[in-house]
Amino acid sequence: MGALLPGDDHGGEAPLDELQRLAETAGARIVGQLTQKLPQIEPRTYVGQGKAEELAELCRALDADAVLCDHDLSPAQVRNLERITEAKVLDRSELILDIFATRAKTRQAKVQVELAQLEYTLPRLTQMWTHLDRTGAGIGTRGPGERQLETDRRVITRRMAHMRRELADIEGRKRREVASRRDEFKVCIVGYTNAGKSTLLNALTGTSDAFVEDRLFATLDTKTRVWPLDGGHKALLSDTVGFIRRLPHHLIASFHATLEEATEADLLLHVIDVSHRDCFHQAEVVRQVLAEIGCGEQPVLNVFNKTDLARPTVEADLLAAALPDHLRISALLGNGLDALRERVLALALQREMRVTIHAHCGSGRLLACVHERANILETTRDDERMVFHARIEPRHLPALRAAAGPNDSIIVHSVAAAPGGPAAAP
Repeated sequence: MGALLPGDDHGGEAPLDELQRLAETAGARIVGQLTQKLPQIEPRTYVGQGKAEELAELCRALDADAVLCDHDLSPAQVRNLERITEAKVLDRSELILDIFATRAKTRQAKVQVELAQLEYTLPRLTQMWTHLDRTGAGIGTRGPGERQLETDRRVITRRMAHMRRELADIEGRKRREVASRRDEFKVCIVGYTNAGKSTLLNALTGTSDAFVEDRLFATLDTKTRVWPLDGGHKALLSDTVGFIRRLPHHLIASFHATLEEATEADLLLHVIDVSHRDCFHQAEVVRQVLAEIGCGEQPVLNVFNKTDLARPTVEADLLAAALPDHLRISALLGNGLDALRERVLALALQREMRVTIHAHCGSGRLLACVHERANILETTRDDERMVFHARIEPRHLPALRAAAGPNDSIIVHSVAAAPGGPAAAP
């Protein structure tokens, strides 16, 4: 069920299409839909009283045991709708949290999901419980006692504090892990949920361990793999949780550790499913979420995926016009991946240092290190010295200096700025 409000933008989709896909991902079977145009959400029953009674009749006729709403509801709205419909009522955030709970596999994901669930539940406790009688009976429990509500609130608050401490430890380890890669060229795949990000990760890195499924939120945990760009260059490629329209804010906060890879990346690959009829608006949602998590100014390379399935649409034309600097690929078939690799390699080369290395002919360690780690542009000989004009990645400079002897010298001429050429999302 959905309330259609002024300013709501569903793009080319029917109003409840995404809610239906979320429900199917959660394992529900949709038996009917109901919408109502409203100037604003009805504070008592979400939709109007008459529409709520119509919903109740529809639930009885279709033998529905649950009602899914496309907005977040207050506890009072949930209680009133459940009383009218005699069915369980779930709002959008609760549905997304349920999907996340079933998909969480690692300890980090489980902690993040539980914390988000507790943050969702805590302000709703007052309306969730009707057994507000005093607890306790018998020796040691006589006295004023306390209400069940207060007991539950204290338990949840303590659990949330414990989850936050554990998540802080995880974030600390994640920050140290990301910091240890500061000299690597880091590429992070971002995009709307089900855009094909994990399929692209597998295709580019030659692996098959990233979970792929044609469902929303197939990936919750960040995976990082080595992506060979050419014989001497590589990138660290990371996959992230997909974004979605009206993603709950407390969920974004809880998944901050997972999104650390995106905030620290040198380049974001924004994967867009151009076969989807709502592709333009999905790209806009991703841009908004990136800005919300602090990635609004990072370099972005827009990648149009699923071109093998795409058909000409107004949405696709608008997207191509808004993002003229894009690459078209099919991660599933492998089309366009070589062009993508070459584009990313060119951006990686922009951050290399230009150096001149004067190496004595007897400095075997330095000579070996130069040939192993540097991209040699020119070599000359000066008496007993070899002079190399080369480009190197910043991470290799300490190794070169450690291999240099007293008769050797390394001169750094420049350090390229981070790439900023690719256009950002619309």
